[in-house]
Amino acid sequence: MGKKPTKLLERVRHAIRMKHYSIRTEQAYVSWVKRFILFHNKRHPATMGKAEIEDFLTHLAMDLEVSASTQNQAFNALLFLYRQVLGKELAETINARRAKRPRRLPTVMSKDEVKRVLSAMSGTHQLMAKLFYGSGLRLMECVRLRVKDIDFEMNQIAVRDAKGMKDRVTLLPETTKQPVKDHLALVKTIHQKDLSQGQGGVFMPGALARKYPNASRQWEWQYIFPAGRLSTDPRSGATRRHHIHETSVQKAVKRAAKLAGIKKPISCHAFRHSFATHLLEDGYDIRTVQELLGHKDVRTTMIYTHVLRKGAMAVRSPIDR
Repeated sequence: MGKKPTKLLERVRHAIRMKHYSIRTEQAYVSWVKRFILFHNKRHPATMGKAEIEDFLTHLAMDLEVSASTQNQAFNALLFLYRQVLGKELAETINARRAKRPRRLPTVMSKDEVKRVLSAMSGTHQLMAKLFYGSGLRLMECVRLRVKDIDFEMNQIAVRDAKGMKDRVTLLPETTKQPVKDHLALVKTIHQKDLSQGQGGVFMPGALARKYPNASRQWEWQYIFPAGRLSTDPRSGATRRHHIHETSVQKAVKRAAKLAGIKKPISCHAFRHSFATHLLEDGYDIRTVQELLGHKDVRTTMIYTHVLRKGAMAVRSPIDR
């Protein structure tokens, strides 16, 4: 095992990777640590503490007018820096001016609007959008799906390491089963071609790459929605076929909403909002919907409706109706 890094930002990266956080979290946290240091005229964080953190977070809220979620991410990055890297516990409460969290209702499409947007899409992007709506998947949850996560016999999808680093199970819509199977047949052809050229590996989460060194080339670990070309992993330097980039899906949804003449601000997440709302409208129990969405608190799910009706039927996806 190599020596532990001595430079602060490298120590931050090392600690994040030891915790198996995503590369996006790593990039965001390192960026916030840099901004914190620059804000305080390049002072080392070890010489600073509660007062300097409060000044920085207040600056973000009052001067830069960042959103509450952005300020929270900066706060979490600094907590990680002090607790996990510098080994300093911030015992006192941080009393910075907090950014206001706006109370906005989610954008929800009618069932007809969903059909119109889906009809304006095609190929892989359309299939992914059908899973956003039919299974309630978040964008990155869908993008990161692997072959082993689909259970055609049980009609379900295992969502691994979702928001909050939690696993959950949601439904696989009946109308998407054959399209997913057809899509996987094409993906398998790509994978076999990669193997024949000495490639075929994918990123393995956590310590699995060391525990199962050959698993990254096995079919069940491949991404369901792979990228169109091989790329270099910025952490390991290995050449692999990563998953499709999320921005291509976002652009496809925006284009489809425009073609469908939808005036609402439609995003990938609007399909998930519509999934939850339509299930509740159809009489499914809010606790069931909460579980399918992976919400920790039922109050998060309650934003989708003011009147809830109880239903004892087994869940059937709105896309199958």
